[in-house]
Amino acid sequence: MFSYQLYSSRNFPPLSATLRMLADAGYGAVEGYGALYANDALVKELGAALSDTGLSMPTGHFSLAMLNDDAPKVLDIARSLGMQRLYCPHLMPDERPSDAAGWRAFGARLDTVAKPYRDAGLGFGWHNHDFEFARFADGSTAHERIFDSAPLIDWECDVAWIARAGQNPVKWIKAYADRITAVHVKDVAPKSENLDQDGWCDVGEGTVKWPEIFKALTSTRALNYIMEHDNPKDNGR
Repeated sequence: MFSYQLYSSRNFPPLSATLRMLADAGYGAVEGYGALYANDALVKELGAALSDTGLSMPTGHFSLAMLNDDAPKVLDIARSLGMQRLYCPHLMPDERPSDAAGWRAFGARLDTVAKPYRDAGLGFGWHNHDFEFARFADGSTAHERIFDSAPLIDWECDVAWIARAGQNPVKWIKAYADRITAVHVKDVAPKSENLDQDGWCDVGEGTVKWPEIFKALTSTRALNYIMEHDNPKDNGR
């Protein structure tokens, strides 16, 4: 199923207009992120807007702090919005371990955080950026250490961030095919282009080799392909 990460439209309110645009364009699903369910009123508003447009929200991003500290609240939000899979999306630079051992410990922590969500029948995974693919002195990466230490968590594979890290996405997709349950579909602009959009561009207009990547993804468990642009200059409306 093709979906849309609502973070892409964070700078172009109102949310209701974005959801109507997506429904009219033929989307059936969207992916949520933390600011959209920061309080009960926003969750209720989002649920009503999804119902009005016929869109579903099978996946959602939640911060590590919220996942760790308030599992009952996360579960309530997930159930009320119909989510089936939750993904921890990011660590700020000052939160990131500095070595392979630290990332192994983080993976083990993530596996522990996942337990109440797995027990509730929800999928749980990690969403990557580029920093997970820098190599340590022993040649390993944070990505490898996370998944070595968290054998049950899924991976929401953000292909364009892998490319941003100077890595071949196909290699990583093949190596972790059995862990991938969702994919972020976005593109990297040619060098020195779209600087006002942080170097991102519309899918198909950049340097990511999507035809071969989609072929590789057919061997994964991916159920949701989520369109995203991290900093678009307009919302398409």
